[in-house]
Amino acid sequence: MVDHLFSPLSLRDTEIPNRVFVSPMCQYSAPEGAPTDWHLVHLGSRAVGGAGLVMAEATAVSPEGRITPHDTGIWTDEQADEWARIAEFIDSQGSVPAIQLAHAGRKASTHRPWDGGDPVPIEEGGWEVDAPSGPYPRDGDEHPTNSLSTDGIGGVIEDFRAAAERALAAGFEVAEVHAAHGYLLHEFCSPVANDRDDEYGGSFENRTRLVREVTEAVREVWPDDKPVFVRISATDWIDDRESWDVEQSARLAPLLAEAGADLLDVSAGGISPAQEVPYAGPSYQLPYAEAIREHVAEVGADIAVASVGGITEPEQAEAIVANDRADAVLMAREFLRSPYWPLHAADELDEEIEWPVQYRRAKPR
Repeated sequence: MVDHLFSPLSLRDTEIPNRVFVSPMCQYSAPEGAPTDWHLVHLGSRAVGGAGLVMAEATAVSPEGRITPHDTGIWTDEQADEWARIAEFIDSQGSVPAIQLAHAGRKASTHRPWDGGDPVPIEEGGWEVDAPSGPYPRDGDEHPTNSLSTDGIGGVIEDFRAAAERALAAGFEVAEVHAAHGYLLHEFCSPVANDRDDEYGGSFENRTRLVREVTEAVREVWPDDKPVFVRISATDWIDDRESWDVEQSARLAPLLAEAGADLLDVSAGGISPAQEVPYAGPSYQLPYAEAIREHVAEVGADIAVASVGGITEPEQAEAIVANDRADAVLMAREFLRSPYWPLHAADELDEEIEWPVQYRRAKPR
């Protein structure tokens, strides 16, 4: 039987009912890190809309790991309690509840995008940001930077471990480690942001050590029957100097499988304003996922690969899965435009999908 967009995907003992996943999308609307009714409705409506998996936004594992002071977090039990009702509702609608665990690194302590996105000064409630190494200008603005010590790195690993424990207690079925978009774990991987000369810098093995150790820590507390995802940036989109690229991402994939990851969520970019995106049309990041998936198959690694980027049309998404270019698709902006996209896509593709009983009188015949 050929896999297609609305066929289930089994990872460990978790069956995801279809291959349309809601990508994590920051809402910057959480007081003191706790999700609110906004998050319940935002995420819950995508579950009602038929998504196979609904991923909560980048959720900080520590206060200093927030992108903005308004980010969601899961560094306290109180925050986890607020997440629990959201995970429960997503599950009640037949979707798999997932959460992305994140540390913003040197991209932390900024204003919300609609407030300009500039760094928040310390005297206005900002904080010193953690990074692999040295002061680093973000879009031309200097910000106090803490070059993490070995002990500090150990603390980050423990923050991810504790966050995963809270996420599990809150009812999430999938935990995703965020190692993309120029945030802390990506910063360690990329020579653009990491000039350390210890066991966490220099060689490929050293630069990828932290993301592997974080994945192992999450896997250690996540049940054997539930999957762990990792999101990576496949490339820095920087060609004129040493940087992170698709070849290194392909090399990393089987190592993450060994560390306990079950699916690689492949995105790109975000490490530097010097990036140059060669193409930004439909499925523009699919070639990266496809290349990594081919390498994974060649070396016999047991890890699924999903794609993001410019996926908007049902036939487009169906072709990606049916032609074995990726195991699933993650969509962000299209879900902001159309929360019930899977219901409409299934109709267009002549596939059967369960509608909420409350909405069945509107189902096309």
